[in-house]
Amino acid sequence: MNLSTPPSSFSLPLARLLSHTADAVQAVRSGHSLNDALARCPLEARPGTQALSFRVLRGLGGALAVRAQLAPKPPAAPVDALLLSALALLWPSGDAPYADHTLVDQAVGAARQRNAPSASFVNAVLRRFLRERDALVAAAEQDPVAAFNHPAWWIKRLRRDWPHQWQAILQANNQRGPMTLRVNARHGTAEGYVARLHEVGMAAQVVGPQAVMLAAPCPVTQLPGFADGDVSVQDLAAQMAAPLLVDAFIGAGLKAGARVLDACAAPGGKTAHLLELADLKVTALDSDADRLLRVNETLARLKLSANVAVGDAGDPHGWWNAVPFDAILLDAPCSASGIVRRHPDVRWLRRPEDIGALAAIQARLLDALWPLLKVGGRLLYASCSVFKAEGQDQIDAFLQRQADASVAATPLSPGHLLPVPDNETSAGAHSLVASRDGFFYALLQKS
Repeated sequence: MNLSTPPSSFSLPLARLLSHTADAVQAVRSGHSLNDALARCPLEARPGTQALSFRVLRGLGGALAVRAQLAPKPPAAPVDALLLSALALLWPSGDAPYADHTLVDQAVGAARQRNAPSASFVNAVLRRFLRERDALVAAAEQDPVAAFNHPAWWIKRLRRDWPHQWQAILQANNQRGPMTLRVNARHGTAEGYVARLHEVGMAAQVVGPQAVMLAAPCPVTQLPGFADGDVSVQDLAAQMAAPLLVDAFIGAGLKAGARVLDACAAPGGKTAHLLELADLKVTALDSDADRLLRVNETLARLKLSANVAVGDAGDPHGWWNAVPFDAILLDAPCSASGIVRRHPDVRWLRRPEDIGALAAIQARLLDALWPLLKVGGRLLYASCSVFKAEGQDQIDAFLQRQADASVAATPLSPGHLLPVPDNETSAGAHSLVASRDGFFYALLQKS
């Protein structure tokens, strides 16, 4: 749901949506993902709750700082989550979804439902915030956590990894990501699909060889031909994976029938993209059987076929038939620090020690999969992270361990892609002025 729309577009009482939002925020602060929290939300309240939760989590650092000024001793967790949600939604901005007095009134109503004795406390805190808002916000934003709405350790790591871009990355993380589509190359072109969208009154532009960016997000059911497999939702950065691997072989690219492993394949977007580009024998592997259901659903919608298998990519003995692969895609588990704008809870869920633990998993997967690649084959390592420990540092260490590995010179490995607006010309001479998720790609060749 787009919060730039009028408040009348929310069909449920605001007090109820605020209460569900507080539940979601409380769950995230307790270490649970926002997706899991939203799954427990009543279906009819889920769109509005998600929209408000996204906005709150993007402003949680500031809300925490102001609440500490106004109520140094935090109230009980359910009340605190509601108070933080209301403070984040009252934060000065150019696109506030509700009038101040409406939000305060409805937050007090939600407090009565959650914990009746707390209603007067919530009312007093919120009204004082409105009276002293400018001074309170200015004081809070002296703290980088409040100014950038990221944990202090996250900001410190970004400043070390990207001393010239760290502020732009943090600011980009607090924006809504555009809805980007991947046009099925077997069904049509990006230019042709933009024309179809214009016919039904939807504004869009071509931003890559198969990529189309919508002017405004919409349910996939409104996309022409979605049910027929004409188009899928996939960010611009993620759309680079399949072409990098398919076109990595000098000449005609991967030959028809080439054996390709998509390790850690769920939910299947990159698996499908590989099959849209070439007639390959793809094994889509994942250790989570439930998540592989999404892969099967995606392939069925697109009328594509792959060998979908449950298995641990770090332990090939349980699933590999000893026949080497021509190419391997390893989209490794990572911190998701590059996709914060689409998953605003990630920054509050991760801990500093997680990065080292994830880097160890990535190294284990790389070392386990490298022997499965035939001589002359290519492995594409990908992570949706902007932290160098999960990107360039990871690959530098791998190259030290594997004497027969090198970074492919043609095409060049993109390396780190930062989630900031850029201007570049992509293949096919498409003019691209768009923002993408943060990613890292390294194309490795086996000599």
